[in-house]
Amino acid sequence: MEAVHPREERTGFGLVLMACAVAFFTCVDTSAKWLILAGIAPLQVVFARYAGHLVLSLLLYMPQGGLARFRSAHPVLQFLRSGFLLGSTFLNFTALNYLPLTITTTVMFAGPIAVTLLSIPILGERVGIRRLVAVLVGFTGVLVVVQPWGAAFHPAMILSLGALSCASLYFVLTRMIAGAESTATSQLWSSGLSTLVIAPLVLPVWQWPSTLLEGVILGAIGLFAGVGHIFATVAHRFADASLLAPVVYIQIIFASLASILVFATWPTAWTLLGGAIIVGAGGYIWNRERR
Repeated sequence: MEAVHPREERTGFGLVLMACAVAFFTCVDTSAKWLILAGIAPLQVVFARYAGHLVLSLLLYMPQGGLARFRSAHPVLQFLRSGFLLGSTFLNFTALNYLPLTITTTVMFAGPIAVTLLSIPILGERVGIRRLVAVLVGFTGVLVVVQPWGAAFHPAMILSLGALSCASLYFVLTRMIAGAESTATSQLWSSGLSTLVIAPLVLPVWQWPSTLLEGVILGAIGLFAGVGHIFATVAHRFADASLLAPVVYIQIIFASLASILVFATWPTAWTLLGGAIIVGAGGYIWNRERR
């Protein structure tokens, strides 16, 4: 069984790893939206994402550890963590079928704010009144992006908010088991459990890609996800979740470029305004956490 590496306070290194993870997550979202628009079922894309992630994890971790790598000291937390990640992926991929990449990405920017709230009951962290006010401001930014009062509102926004909630719980639980579980065990559980759950639903109705490019992207999406989550898991061993969470804000740069270059879609003024509010609130929370 792989030795569990203890937590270390190497914040700078953790931030760099998280930034790399965000870049790969953008590749996952861009690939998923492209595949779904090409006519591939969202659930099949989700399966490809986790199956590829599982294959990568098996190749990396199994040769030297065997089945012992699946042995977990916290199986309940691993099960919940894997379930929240799967829920976030499915909801986000489904939302991408209807919403621009920049909108789904901006909604997910509220992750640091949600992590701050969830850290109170789950991690036992103390949050002062200033950070609570920042949380409220951040959710105001989410409302600006979603616009539940206007004609621009799309029901798929609810799916995106559900993905945000699941992703935030995933990152909080990742911090809980960091230093108590090996990276190998965490990756094998999160990819293996999801693959097993989805396989019986997808394989009987599997449709092969109609072009070589679709096949390549369908295969690559799991690689992107696997590498991204390995970086994210290791990053949480070197820095607190509340410090790592705001790193996702750099994704708006990647997502905007991908949206323009791949889908010829420019971000709207409401998306940029709401994103600025969310980033401002998240940045304030991050600064308070540093102090």
